[in-house]
Amino acid sequence: MTIRIPIETARQARVFTCWPADGELWLENLEPARAEFAAFLKLMMEPDDAGHGLPVTVLAVNEETEASIRSSMGDSVDVLRAPYGDVWTRDTGPVFGWRDGKLVAVSFRFNGWGGKYELPGDDKVAAAVAKAAGAVLRPVDMIAEGGALEFDGQGTVLTTRQCLLNDNRNPGLDEAKVTALLKEALGVEKVLWLDDGLLHDHTDGHIDNVARFIAPGVIVCQEAAGDDDPQAEVLDACAEQLSRMRDATGRPLKVIRIPSPGLVTDEEGQVRPASHMNWVVGPKNIVLPTYGTPSGDEAVRVLQAQIADRQVIASPSSHILSGGGSFHCVTCHVPEGRG
Repeated sequence: MTIRIPIETARQARVFTCWPADGELWLENLEPARAEFAAFLKLMMEPDDAGHGLPVTVLAVNEETEASIRSSMGDSVDVLRAPYGDVWTRDTGPVFGWRDGKLVAVSFRFNGWGGKYELPGDDKVAAAVAKAAGAVLRPVDMIAEGGALEFDGQGTVLTTRQCLLNDNRNPGLDEAKVTALLKEALGVEKVLWLDDGLLHDHTDGHIDNVARFIAPGVIVCQEAAGDDDPQAEVLDACAEQLSRMRDATGRPLKVIRIPSPGLVTDEEGQVRPASHMNWVVGPKNIVLPTYGTPSGDEAVRVLQAQIADRQVIASPSSHILSGGGSFHCVTCHVPEGRG
């Protein structure tokens, strides 16, 4: 039987994440990022009205990290001692699915987002997470990251050419070859390609900052929040391309647009790849990252109008963003169900 990867809004069995640990990487943002981790994880874990919660396992690289987790989260999470370089578990961890009644962890090769950030320990995360989840590890001889792949649960995966066809990932592999590899590895029937992701994104255009499925055939992307939005052209191009796409069932995509965060810069005035799309899904809440810009409340309102079974809640992510991503980037989920 082929692997089956449910849509992310389906019920999840567990989420894995890596706690911020390296002071040399995070500098003054270490403790604030930890506080943002605790806040969004608690919202994500909150049980629904039927009492269904979401178990979370947090990787800790050393004793100090474990103590920080316990101080922030108490006994509400499981702690796993394991090596890792940084927190981006979506990319260093595996992509989970079900095949023939068994949980499978698809593990692509990871090269530090095209050689930009190759840290000791990141190459061990996928195996550690797969083992902890009780999954069969399935290595794939292609470089890719979980943040580059968005699934509709009905045979469609969405990605970007900027990322997976980049010479810093898979030199020599053309679109046809990568498409074939994705179909074989992930059990999908159709690969949809956007051209580009956000500007200034060191991941080279990860899809989880650009477009996300909220239901089969229904996809959300962003629109510029103001005249100074540096992503305006990219966001319009993405929406236009999505409007012309059909999924694996042949149905055209319904495209919903929410405001982007707009212009977000660091202390030196450099544009950061802030995105409201980097949300995570819990049994009760969809937790949407915000960055102190006016668009946050409107993004929540517009997305909530499309969501009937969960509450959309904003949670700050400016300090996590200082490391390059947000909530979805730092989590790796295990879908519930059996093949």
